[in-house]
Amino acid sequence: MSRSLFLIASLALLAGCSSAPPAPDWEVGTQNALQGATIAWLAGNTRVADAEFTRARAEVSATGRADLLARTELVRCAARVAALEIDGCPAYRALAADAAPPERAYAAYIAGQLQGLDVAALPPQHRAVAAGGGTAAALPAVADPLARLVAAGALLQAQRLPPEGVQTAVDTASAQGWRRPLLAWLGVAARRAGEAGRSEEAARIQRRIDLIAREGAPVP
Repeated sequence: MSRSLFLIASLALLAGCSSAPPAPDWEVGTQNALQGATIAWLAGNTRVADAEFTRARAEVSATGRADLLARTELVRCAARVAALEIDGCPAYRALAADAAPPERAYAAYIAGQLQGLDVAALPPQHRAVAAGGGTAAALPAVADPLARLVAAGALLQAQRLPPEGVQTAVDTASAQGWRRPLLAWLGVAARRAGEAGRSEEAARIQRRIDLIAREGAPVP
């Protein structure tokens, strides 16, 4: 499975450089748990995702470092934004005072706060999307599919995502077989089609939503 480049960057920061001694058990455990949590979340398996993330938090908490825990929470928040589960990331906010500038910039980004953002502090794959207060034209060029969905979620919150951006998100989730974000983005597409009076298109999208719900386990 392809993973968000921000997730990979976060784990690299946890683990240190390649010339360092072997990573301690907590770092390895955190990486495995975050990957498991992300995979389960995108597939729609909330129970497994919550259990894996709880394990990741426990691993990081053993260090006593709130900054690392804040970074870990942002990984979960980004996955939620990819599936349009927008809750303001309260667990990160409780730790934000100890977060470093890159994490603070990323937190603002995934919340759709793109005006006045320190773009240079963002992970490289998100900078073009965030530039100038947010531009959807850069969305298809985001190579990593999860990062692309996170970017789409940020633009949607900033009210800067046009119909073609929604379609990019739908196509991305569909190509990866990620049930939870696919249902979320199809819902956006259906709502916009209905609001625009495109009833046939809205009905077609709804049939697709019904197919996903009928053929697979429902997403809680």
